[in-house]
Amino acid sequence: MKEGLYLNNNLVIINFDLAYSSNTKDLLNSIYFKEITKKYMSHLKEENPNLHEYLLNGNTTSDAVYEILKTMRMLLVVNPEEIDNHYIKNKNLFLEFVEGFHDYWMSYRRFSITRTRFSRKTEQHFVLQDSSFNSLLRSFYRDIEQNLSGEKNNVYRQLQTGTNASILVYQLKKFFLSDKYDKLSNILIIKSVMIRTPMIISTNSNKREGTFKETYINPIIYFDEDENSWIGYPAKVGNLFFMIYFHRDYIYNGVSLANLFELASSKIAHSKPDGILLFGNTKQDENLFYYDKEEDLWVGTIGYNVKSEYFGYMKKMILTLHNLKVMDKGWLPIHGSLVNVYLKNGEKKGLLLVGDSGAGKSESIEALQNLENDIIKHIEIVFDDMGSLHIEDGVSYAQGTEIGAFLRLDDLSPGTPYENIDRSIFFNPNKSNSRLIIKTTNHNIISKNHSVDLLCYLNNYDEKEGMYEFKDIEEAKKVFVRGKRMSKGTTQEIGLSKTYFANPFGPMQKKELCNDLINKIFKSLRANGTYIGEIYTQLGLNKKEEKPLNTIAKKLLKFLQRE
Repeated sequence: MKEGLYLNNNLVIINFDLAYSSNTKDLLNSIYFKEITKKYMSHLKEENPNLHEYLLNGNTTSDAVYEILKTMRMLLVVNPEEIDNHYIKNKNLFLEFVEGFHDYWMSYRRFSITRTRFSRKTEQHFVLQDSSFNSLLRSFYRDIEQNLSGEKNNVYRQLQTGTNASILVYQLKKFFLSDKYDKLSNILIIKSVMIRTPMIISTNSNKREGTFKETYINPIIYFDEDENSWIGYPAKVGNLFFMIYFHRDYIYNGVSLANLFELASSKIAHSKPDGILLFGNTKQDENLFYYDKEEDLWVGTIGYNVKSEYFGYMKKMILTLHNLKVMDKGWLPIHGSLVNVYLKNGEKKGLLLVGDSGAGKSESIEALQNLENDIIKHIEIVFDDMGSLHIEDGVSYAQGTEIGAFLRLDDLSPGTPYENIDRSIFFNPNKSNSRLIIKTTNHNIISKNHSVDLLCYLNNYDEKEGMYEFKDIEEAKKVFVRGKRMSKGTTQEIGLSKTYFANPFGPMQKKELCNDLINKIFKSLRANGTYIGEIYTQLGLNKKEEKPLNTIAKKLLKFLQRE
C-alpha cells in the first residue's frame, strides 16, 4: 500500500509508515482526518441538512473543513469564551457536530498497516504505535467535548477510538512458485496481527450461497491486480500451509483469520505452499478451485462482490482446498467436531460428531459440558468444524484444521458469547445468523493424532431422541453419505436437504475418491471397536425444548462410563 490513506465505503486503512500522528497537531494536519471530515460533511448533507448548512456557513466544503479544524485547534488550548468565531457562537450545535463526527468515525471498519524491515525494534513497536494512536484519538475527542460542554467527565469509557486491528507486513525475500505465479511475488505478507477485542464488524452479506466448483483453467491466468491493493496471510491449516491473498477491501476478513488459522512464521512463509487462495478477484466473479498438476498446488478464487463480505466464503474455501489436498494423500475429510473427554479415573475418550451446518455439533458438546456429573474432569476441543481421519498401522486417527471456531450465536446458550467476549470477533451481532470467531485451542493440539472412540452422525430432523448404535457398518455408511439435515438458514438452503457425506467442501466434488476413503476408514474404525452411531438433536424441528440435548448429554455420559 503506497498511499498513506485508503478509504472505500465504510473502510479505512491508514499506512502508519506514511501517515502516522503522534500528537494532536499531526492529527489535525493529517490526510485521514481531513478526508474523514469531508466524508462526514457529505453524510450530513443527506442526514442533517440544517447542521450541514450551519457548518458550511456559506463556504465551500474544503474551506469549511479548514475553518472547523482551525476551531478544533483553538479549543485544545483556550476556553471557548476566548474564541470569537461562527462555530463557537452556538456551542451546542458544534458539540452536536463533534459527537456526531466521533460516532461517524467509529462506524468505519478501521485498520492500520506498518511494514517491517525485520528489526526487533519495529516488531515490538507496531503494537505500541497503534495503541498510542488509539489513546491520542480518544483523548482528543474527550478534550474537545469537555471544553465545549464546560463539564468534566466523571465516568471515563475507554472506547476503541483508533483502529479495530493493526497488521505488520513484510516482503518475501524469495518466492517459491514458478513464473506463472509471479504476479503474487511482490504482495506484502502479514507477519503479526494486533486485534482490539471484542472486534465488532458489520457486513452487507450474512450467509453463504451456492457451492464451490472445479475449473480446468488456472485462476491465476485471470489475476491482473495491483499488487499494492493485496495482502497475504500465511496460514497453517492443520499440518498444511496455505497462502491466503486477499484484496484490501476484505481486510476485516483477512485479519479475522488470526482467530481461526494459525499465522505461519516467516520461515514457513518462505516455503512452497500446499495451496493458495485469491480472495476478492475482480477479474473472475465465480467461486472456483483448480488443481495445478505441474506445481502440485490447489488454487482457489473468490470473486469481488458484496456476497464475499461474509466471512464464511473465506473460511470454507480454505477448508475446501485443505480437504482436496488431504484426500489426495488418502485422508478422509470430516465435517464435524472432535473433543477429548478427560475422565477423573484417568481415561481419555475421543468423541467425533459429524454433521453439516446447523445439525448440532456445538450444541451437543455444550450440553455435555453443562451436565453436572462427577465423571468428567475436563473437555478439550480438538476441532469445531473440520478435521480429517487417516490410518496409521491399521488404526484410524483424527487431526484438526482450525485453532478457533466460527460460531452461530443463536446456537449457543445465552451466556456463552459473553463469557468469551474479551477475545472474540463478532460479525453482525444485530442480524440473524450472527457469528463470532474465537480461538479455542492451540495448533500443537490440532496437528497431532487423536484416537476416536465414538463417531456419530447428527440427525436434526427426526422426532427420535437420544443415541443409536449401528450394528451394520453398511447401514452406517448410508446415513453418513446421505448427509441429510434440516436447514436452519445458515446458507441459501431451506427445509430438508441432502449433502454428500455432510461435507460440500471437497468430498461432494470428489465423490468417487471419497467413497473409497469412506470404505477404508469405516472398516478401520469398526475393526478398532469405535462406537459408530447416530444422535438425534431435533434442532431442525423448530423446537426450543432443552430435553433432546439433555438426553444426548446423558447418553454420551453413559458411553463414557463404558468399560
